[in-house]
Amino acid sequence: MQIDGKVFIVTGGASGLGEGTARMLAANGGKVVIADMQADKGEAVAKEIGGVFVKCDVSQEADGQAAVAAALKLGKLVGLVNCAGIAPAEKTVGKNGPHALAVFSKTVTVNLIGSFNMIRLAADAMGKNEPETTGERGVLISTASVAAYDGQIGQAAYSASKGGVVGMTLPIARDLARSGIRNMTIAPGIFGTPMLFGMPQEVQDALAASVPFPSRLGTPDDYAKLAKHIIENDMLNGEVIRLDGAIRLAPR
Repeated sequence: MQIDGKVFIVTGGASGLGEGTARMLAANGGKVVIADMQADKGEAVAKEIGGVFVKCDVSQEADGQAAVAAALKLGKLVGLVNCAGIAPAEKTVGKNGPHALAVFSKTVTVNLIGSFNMIRLAADAMGKNEPETTGERGVLISTASVAAYDGQIGQAAYSASKGGVVGMTLPIARDLARSGIRNMTIAPGIFGTPMLFGMPQEVQDALAASVPFPSRLGTPDDYAKLAKHIIENDMLNGEVIRLDGAIRLAPR
């Protein structure tokens, strides 16, 4: 799958991993739809890269449909990169009582249901494409987390949502194989994103030092490089790739 001249949707593309991916796609000739709730940032990034911004709550069917419709106006939609997500921290039972059910529900709704919503809508549109010379009609990339495997204290909701993304990777790939649409997932480790930069500097430094090699925070560029390789390598399908510098998270 070639990026040049093709259309891609990036959810969460206004910042962090999504912004890095949107910029990479545009730099390689792709036409990008940034689907995000952050209108000011999203519109600014879209303007810089010559893309289109659509305000989008990924968990809402109508918003997802609007993002796909905007992409189809630009040309041949061949790619979706799901980077939209939230990461609350709350213990199952804490000082103030049990975990708020609404927080758990929202986390699963945005991270898991939102990812699936965008996958199903984008895949439906991609299935109508004329295939590439490789037989491909599209590629889907979602974002899980190493927390899907080594969730820390306070990450029950986040880990559950990302574990769901991991769990649906293979069956979706199998569902869409006949249509020539690939489905992959990236599970980042400790990355320098707006969510992490909200933590105290000493916490950030300790987290970076805990990565075996390279002992640093991951960057949006690291993520974008892997997304680019997945798009271009048609043998990658139905798999989750940990992008984590060999880290395995401790309980806290």
